[in-house]
Amino acid sequence: MHDLEFEHLHVSPDDVAVNEVAWAADNVELTTVGIDIGSSTSHLMFARVHLQRLSTALSSRFVVVERKILWQSPILLTPYRPDYTIDVDDLAGFIGGCYAYAGIEREKVDSGAVILTGEALKRRNARAIADLFSEEAGKFVCASAGHHMECQMAAHGSGAVALSRGHNATLLNVDIGGGTTKFALIENGRILATCAVAVGGRLIALGIELALGAPLAPGDRQRVAARMARMVMGLIDLRQGGELARALLVTDPWPAELANRSIDAITFSGGVAEYLYKREKRRFGDLGSDLAEELRHLLAHRRDLAPVWDPGQGIRATVIGAAQFSVQISGNTILIADPGKLPLQNLPVLSCNFAADGEITPDAVAATVRGALTRADFEEGESPIALAFPWRGDPSHARLHAVAAGICAALPRTLQEGMPLVLLIDGDVGKSLGRVIRHEIAPTADVIAIDGVQLKEFDYVDIGNVIELTNVVPIIIKSLLFK
Repeated sequence: MHDLEFEHLHVSPDDVAVNEVAWAADNVELTTVGIDIGSSTSHLMFARVHLQRLSTALSSRFVVVERKILWQSPILLTPYRPDYTIDVDDLAGFIGGCYAYAGIEREKVDSGAVILTGEALKRRNARAIADLFSEEAGKFVCASAGHHMECQMAAHGSGAVALSRGHNATLLNVDIGGGTTKFALIENGRILATCAVAVGGRLIALGIELALGAPLAPGDRQRVAARMARMVMGLIDLRQGGELARALLVTDPWPAELANRSIDAITFSGGVAEYLYKREKRRFGDLGSDLAEELRHLLAHRRDLAPVWDPGQGIRATVIGAAQFSVQISGNTILIADPGKLPLQNLPVLSCNFAADGEITPDAVAATVRGALTRADFEEGESPIALAFPWRGDPSHARLHAVAAGICAALPRTLQEGMPLVLLIDGDVGKSLGRVIRHEIAPTADVIAIDGVQLKEFDYVDIGNVIELTNVVPIIIKSLLFK
C-alpha cells in the first residue's frame, strides 16, 4: 500500500481531530422548519441549512451556502370555524402529525419561521397560532405578512427574484392564491413595486345571486372566473384598472409612472399557478381551475404580452425556515441608552438605503423610512422595529444630523411611546449617530445604535444583554429562507 510513485502525507488521528475542530469553527448546519398558514391553505417543510463563515479575516458573519429540503407536508385547507376563528386544535394536530411523519423531534429543530397571511391573519384568534410555538420563542420567527410583504415573499419564494437576477431581466410575478392576487415588479433581482387585489380561487364577490349550500350554476361559474381573469390581466398590463378593480384593490394601485414599463417575462405562483403550468388536474370545489383556464385563454390571445416563464414554485412559494447566526459587535462604536431594556427578541428588520454616499436631507431620509414601513406593512409605533442601513462617505456632523432628524421625523409614535429606537448600521458611525439623536433631537429616545452589521429584508434580530467586561452585545440574526 506504500509503493506509491508520488510524495504523500500520512494524516494522524490528531490531525483529523484538529481539522474537524477547524471545520466546525467555520461551518454550521441547522435543521429549520417553515410553516405557512394562509387564506386557503397551510403547509410546512423541513430543511437542512449549511452556513459558512465569510473568508474575511476574523469575520464572525456566516452566510448560507447550501439548503436542502428534508420533507414537505401535504397541503391542508386552513381550518376555519364559523365564529371567525381558526381551529387551533386542528392546526396543532396537523403540525404535530407532520413532525411525526417527517421523523423529526421538536427539540431537534434549531430554528423556524411561522408566517400568517391573508384571511388567516384577520381571524380573531390569530395570536393563538404564535402561542403554539411559545416554547420555541427564541428560535422561531412568527411573522404576520400584510399584502405588500406577502407580494415580496411570493416573489422570492416562487424563484422569480432569483430568475430576474440571473437573467438581468425585468419580471412581473403574479401570485394567485385563495383570497388575493399579489403582483411584484422585479428588475435585476430587486423588487420595484407591489400591489394586490381581492381576486382568488376561493373568493366570490361579484354580485351574483348565491344561496348558502346551493350549487353555483355553470354559466355563472364561468362568468365569475372570466371577470376575475380580466381584472388580473388589467393589472398585468400595469394599468390602474376599472372601477371594480379599484374597489377590490387591497393596496394602493400601481404607480402611474409604471404604465409604459417594459417587461421581459411574466411568472405565476400560488395555487392557481399549478393549473396554469399544468402541474395539477384535480378540482377542490373552488374556482382555481376555472380561473386558470380563463387566464390561459386571455394570455394565448395577447401577442403583445411578454412571454410566460415558470419560476419553479407555485403553491409552495413560501419560506423553508429561518437561518440564524451570531455577530459580536465592538463596544467602541455602539450606544445603548438603557441597557436594562435588553434583551430584545425577534425585531423585524426594515432595510433602508439612504444613499448616504452623497448629499443627505432629512426629508429624503424620512421618506425612505416611511417607504420601508409601507413595504413591510407595518403601522409605525405599533411594535418595535429595527432600521438597517449602510453608511457611505464622510461622517460629518451635518450628515449625521440629517440622518438622525429624518429617522426621528418618520417615527414619531415610536419616540412618543418610548419604544426602543434600534439602528443597525454597516458603517462605523453607530455611537456618533446615537449621540446626535440623544443630545440634539430626541433626548428621551431609547436609542440602541449598533454598527458593523449587514442586514436585509426578511431578517429578524435578537439583541442580547451587554457583556460587561468587553461592552459588546451579542446579536442573533434570523433570516427567512426561500427555496
